[in-house]
Amino acid sequence: MTGVTRPLTVLIAALGGEGGGVLMNWIVNAAIAKGFPVQATSIPGVAQRTGATTYYVELWPEKTPNDARPIFSLSPAIGEVDVMIATELAEGSRALSAGYITPDRTTLIGSTHRVYLTVEKMGMGDGRLDEKKLYSALKKNAQQAVMFDAADIAQRKGAIINAVMLGALAGSGALPLEPDVFTSAIKKEGKAVKANLAGFSAGLEVAKSGGAGLAVDTAKQNISNQTEQELEKQVKTGFPPAVHEILLHGIRRLIDYQDADYARDYMERLEPFREHDPVLLREVGRHLAIRMSYEDIIRVAQAKGRPTRFNRIKDELGTAADDPFHVTEFLKPGIQEVCDLLPPTMARSLMSWGKNSGKLKTLHWGMEVRTTTITGYIKMKILAGLRWWRPYSYRWAVEQAAIDRWLALVMQAASVNTALALEVTELARLIKGYGSTHQRGSNNYQRIVADLVVPLLADPPPDGPERVKSALEAALAGPDGKALKQILHSTNPPAPVAAQ
Repeated sequence: MTGVTRPLTVLIAALGGEGGGVLMNWIVNAAIAKGFPVQATSIPGVAQRTGATTYYVELWPEKTPNDARPIFSLSPAIGEVDVMIATELAEGSRALSAGYITPDRTTLIGSTHRVYLTVEKMGMGDGRLDEKKLYSALKKNAQQAVMFDAADIAQRKGAIINAVMLGALAGSGALPLEPDVFTSAIKKEGKAVKANLAGFSAGLEVAKSGGAGLAVDTAKQNISNQTEQELEKQVKTGFPPAVHEILLHGIRRLIDYQDADYARDYMERLEPFREHDPVLLREVGRHLAIRMSYEDIIRVAQAKGRPTRFNRIKDELGTAADDPFHVTEFLKPGIQEVCDLLPPTMARSLMSWGKNSGKLKTLHWGMEVRTTTITGYIKMKILAGLRWWRPYSYRWAVEQAAIDRWLALVMQAASVNTALALEVTELARLIKGYGSTHQRGSNNYQRIVADLVVPLLADPPPDGPERVKSALEAALAGPDGKALKQILHSTNPPAPVAAQ
C-alpha cells in the first residue's frame, strides 16, 4: 500500500422507499469494480417518520497487494465520517447533531426538501422546524456541502431520489470513483436503468454547478383556464407585488378545494385590506386561504383519491410499473364529522342528542376502504364529489361566520396599529385540522379573543402586540392549556374583594 493509512467512510441516511439500500449497493459495486476493498452495513430505522434507515460503507481508496483485506468497522464513529449522504433536510440535521458532520472532514450530499417529522405534525400550531436554520447549520459545519432539492429533480426526471444523490456524490469528487464506474453499477443492478441514469446525470450536473440545481419549468405553475386567469390579472393589477405570490397560491388552493367562485370570495374578503401594510395583507391572505380551505371529510376524500398520491406511494414502494399493490384507508368518523355534512338544522338536532346522550365524543364508526379497488376508489370519489353540497352544510355555515368575525377583528386591530393586527392575524394558527384537534384549537382561540383581544381593543396598551403574541405561544405550547390559562390569568387578574 502506498501512503494510505485509513479507509474512506460513507454514511447514508434515507427514508423508507427512497432506495437507500440500492444506493449503498451502487457505491459498493463501484468500489469492487475499481478493485478497492469495501464493506457495508445497515441499521433499520423506525416507521411513522421518527427515524431513517442508515447505511454505512467503508472502502480502501486503492488496490491492496496480494488482495490483502484491511480491517473495517461495522459502524461510524463520531467525527470520522468522510461523506454524509442525507436524503432529507432533517436527516442531515440529525447527523450533524450526532456529530457525524464535521467542518474538518465531511463532505455533505444533502437534499433540502422536507418530509415532516411526527413531532412537527403533532404541534398545536405550526410545528415545523426552521428550515433556514437547518440549512445554514449544515452549510456551516460541513467541509464541503452539495445541497439541493433532490426530490424535485427526481420527480422531474422520473427517477428515485437515490440515483440523484449518487450523481451528486460522483460530481462532488469526494470518493476516488469516476462517474463511469457509478453508471456501470447502475446498469449492473438492472433496475429502472433508464430512469436511474437520468437521475444520476441530473445529480452530477447539480454537483458540478455547486449545488445550484436545475432550472425549474415554471410554465406548469401558471393558472390555466380563463376564469382563473382573470383572477390572476386581478391580483397583479390590484394588489402590491409583494403579495402576488401568496395570493396566487391562495387562489389555486381554493379553486382546487371548491371552485372559482369561492376564489372570488377570497379576493373580495381581501379587498378591505388592499390599502394596508403589504406585510399585513400578505399574512391575512395566507391565513385566509388556509381557513377557507378547512379540513373536512370531503377534503380528506379529495386527498386520498388523487392519482398523484397513488403514484407517490408506488414510487415510495419502489414497485415496477406492472407490480400490483394495495392501499387501505382507515377511517373513524364520529357524530361531529357526520353533522359537518348535514344541513344546519339537522346537524344541531343530532349534536344536541349526542351531547345529551354522552355519545358525541364516544360514538364512532370504524371503516376500512381499499382505494386500489374499483369499489373503494368509487366510494372516495363520490365523497370527494360532494363539494357541490359543501355550501349547504352545517360546517360551512360555522366556518364562514367564524372567518368573517376573525377578519373584522383584524381590521379593528389594524385601526390601532399594524403590529397588533399582525398578532391578531397570527391567532388563526390555532385553528387547524378537524375533530378534537380543531375543537381544541378553536376553544383556545375563543378564550384569547374574549379574555385578551377584545379588552385590548377597547383600551389599547403599548404592549398589546406582545401580550397577544405571548398568549398565542402559550396556547401552542401544549394541549392541556395550562400555559395559556396562566398567561390569561396574569393578564386579567381577578378583581380584589371589596372590604365589608
